[in-house]
Amino acid sequence: MAGRFAPRPTRTTVRGGEVVVPAARKAAPVPGRVRTWVPKRPFDLGLVVGPLRRGPADPTFRAMPDGSVWRATLTPAGPGTLRVAVYGGEVRGEAWGPGAEWLLEQLPDLLGAADDPSVFAPRHRVVAMARHRRPGLRLTRTGLVLESLIPSILEQKVTTDEAYRAWRLLVRKFGEPAPGPAPGRMYVMPAPRTWALIPSWEWHRAGVDNKRASTILRAVRVAARLEEAVRMPPAVARARLEVVPGVGPWTSAEVVQRSHGAPDAVTVGDLHLPGIVGWALAGDRYADDAVMLELLEPYAGQRHRAARLILLSGRGPARRAPRMPRGDIGRL
Repeated sequence: MAGRFAPRPTRTTVRGGEVVVPAARKAAPVPGRVRTWVPKRPFDLGLVVGPLRRGPADPTFRAMPDGSVWRATLTPAGPGTLRVAVYGGEVRGEAWGPGAEWLLEQLPDLLGAADDPSVFAPRHRVVAMARHRRPGLRLTRTGLVLESLIPSILEQKVTTDEAYRAWRLLVRKFGEPAPGPAPGRMYVMPAPRTWALIPSWEWHRAGVDNKRASTILRAVRVAARLEEAVRMPPAVARARLEVVPGVGPWTSAEVVQRSHGAPDAVTVGDLHLPGIVGWALAGDRYADDAVMLELLEPYAGQRHRAARLILLSGRGPARRAPRMPRGDIGRL
């Protein structure tokens, strides 16, 4: 029976960006701009784009039973919808809306073409095994800052369920329907000006406290300057992001991991990651950021990739305390 069934994703592997995408079946052709791309190395669509999904009900992301992944986003050219599917060794991208051409131009980078995993050398057995089992892991590069910054701010100091709920409610209420034949209830996130005009009571109803809402408002006022950071090295881009009050090292790392595909942008200040890394590499469930960084030092230049492989290994300490209670300030 061993190997008959694929392992179920755990909370640790999901945290590592694992999305189960069924094998693709040929779908009936639909109108839209099309681009094909052939990966030069092993490629796993779910692993590559998984970090872009903010919860199973993310209105901007959908993994379909036919093996395709849909993504609705706000590009520099306007809103756009992208459908990506893998047929054999070929990736097919179809796009709709004003941002279609931009999305297709960025398709290889989105799917990890700019990432070079060959420079990564595992130093621990758990990392080597995770890499062997996930040869299709690539680091995505979206080329967009705000679409990763806003949900990362929403995830500050709250449970993931609370953050995902806030993102879902705000995007569905203030975003616009995804262009083209996208699956139902898919939306493009609001434009910066729309975020700035959201009334205070709507933030409250979505469960977003004043601190996080104020940080988002400060960020969207300088959205153009923040988007310029995609042309900067990750370290310089993080410094620019952290100029915004309320955006610290945790948030900036979460952003450049997606916008730049930064292989060394390890997340510090996280509640769970140090303990997971400490447990996997040294059997230390109480590791803090300093211990985590020390353990990841052999992977300097590739620390984010190493941390993702550890998360995807599923090796984490057993839970010893009740889950953090979920709050809902919208009921107050």
